[in-house]
Amino acid sequence: MLRLRLKLFIVIMNYDCILPNFSKSKSHLLCLNLSILFINIEIIEMPKTEPFNQYFEKYETWFTDNRYVYQSELAAVNYFIPKVEKSIEIGIGSGQFALPLKIKTGIDPSKSMIKLAKDKGLNISQAVAENLPFKNNSFDFALIVTTICFVEDIDASLKEAKRILKHNGRIIVGLVDKKSPLGRKYLKSKQDNIFYRWATFYSTDEIILHLNKIGFKNIETVQTVFGNIKNIKQVQQFCQGYGKGGFVVIKAEI
Repeated sequence: MLRLRLKLFIVIMNYDCILPNFSKSKSHLLCLNLSILFINIEIIEMPKTEPFNQYFEKYETWFTDNRYVYQSELAAVNYFIPKVEKSIEIGIGSGQFALPLKIKTGIDPSKSMIKLAKDKGLNISQAVAENLPFKNNSFDFALIVTTICFVEDIDASLKEAKRILKHNGRIIVGLVDKKSPLGRKYLKSKQDNIFYRWATFYSTDEIILHLNKIGFKNIETVQTVFGNIKNIKQVQQFCQGYGKGGFVVIKAEI
């Protein structure tokens, strides 16, 4: 989502010129005032992070109000988490996934989310997925949970994730599948959701196509969150594949 900011600059240039009077009268001073109007148009990205800056308390409350949904998602993500030393979460938010998964490093564009995460002892940098402030081959795996729908350029984001991964590194993407019952519900009501209003939802098939395009391989998926989330009163078991569960976790390697 883009907005335009117009800046107006008015520059007055005064030119004093002496023009000879060819009728032998006194020379006349001609003062020429030239007003030039400059319009400077700045294209400014309307940040998708603004709702997370303003409504961070509402964001945090979702995890307690929907704790069984959250714990079901967490269990599915944890299935693919390898036992390694260096890991990162891209779009770490307040650390709701990073903390229980023992991920200590992350990036996020939202200042409010960064403050919450830092207060929990996490090492956070303010950045976007398309431009990660890390050297090549820095991490064993990268986690991206419910963040892929907010990035501006999905291919650039996945390329950056691949760049910072070590040889045989792993990427783990968690998303609400737009073709699932939950995904269709979110799509239908996205304009009424303060967080998802500017989101671009993807299907699992679309994410897999993008991963293949960037050069990831050995792709596997699991799914969870079955049925209406308001009726989930216990942690659900995840299962292989996708197509039924609202939340899908994709694992891929380089």
